[in-house]
Amino acid sequence: MKELKNKNIKAGLVSGFIAYFWWGFLPLFFIYVDKVPSMEIFAHRVFWAVPFGAIILLLRKEFTEVKKAFLNTKILFYLILSALMISVNWYLFIVAVHQNQILQASLGYYINPLFHVLVGVVFLKEGLRKNQFIAIVIATIGVFILTINYGKLPLISISLAASFTVYAVIRKKVDIGAMAGLFIETLIIFPFVAIYIFWLMKNGLAVFGINYQPLTLALILAGPFTVIPLVTFAFAARRLRLVTIGMMQFLSPTIHFLIALYFGEPLTKAYISCFICIWIAVGIFVYDAISNNRISTNDEDFL
Repeated sequence: MKELKNKNIKAGLVSGFIAYFWWGFLPLFFIYVDKVPSMEIFAHRVFWAVPFGAIILLLRKEFTEVKKAFLNTKILFYLILSALMISVNWYLFIVAVHQNQILQASLGYYINPLFHVLVGVVFLKEGLRKNQFIAIVIATIGVFILTINYGKLPLISISLAASFTVYAVIRKKVDIGAMAGLFIETLIIFPFVAIYIFWLMKNGLAVFGINYQPLTLALILAGPFTVIPLVTFAFAARRLRLVTIGMMQFLSPTIHFLIALYFGEPLTKAYISCFICIWIAVGIFVYDAISNNRISTNDEDFL
């Protein structure tokens, strides 16, 4: 029994690392297709996620869950809202990469867990622990420093964090699996992006097509690239403790940060000060999560 549990934990860790490393290196894909307008990339990301998601659901025999969701107006309503939020998040991330603002994207996903806590306190009337309060204050100071130096809020960072936080809150209200939920969300957006792609191709404005074979293949792969990390994440989430998943989520923005530096985004003093504040806040946040969950030093208990 113990051996089986250890195997599940190892499998969960491998799957979790695959998901977060995949999401972390995703900017490289959008850099590769940077000749394609952001909206067209977004449209193909949604368009090709639908058939690939359908194949996954078919293989996992989870279409029954999809059918049940479509028969439940409450679930469908929430999934329409979550589809809107994830669309905003995906599009903004593509825009951030295309505008050489990967540092802002990194910042957005670093502060995302703190947004979760803030939303819980303000809207869900959850209690705020001392360490959580300190982490939010320090992160706010970091964003304030960046805002003062640039004369404007880091809107991409805040919008990415806010849209994904709202998305997560909505999805918590829906009793549906991750894969089935994503499939319905992309299916809801599918008609709009299909019309947009058809319009681009009809008017000769599409990059997608036989004259751009490498980019055409890349845009088709945007669907699997969207679905695969979610599948591996869902696999990991069923086998690991939430606090373990919570700590692993900081892998992605760290990789984003390193990619931004590699591609020459300027790391100004304002950004350095801001990220130092964010990293301190994240450290306090992780420490609080570990302490609050009373995790022992034993690896098996920890995971």
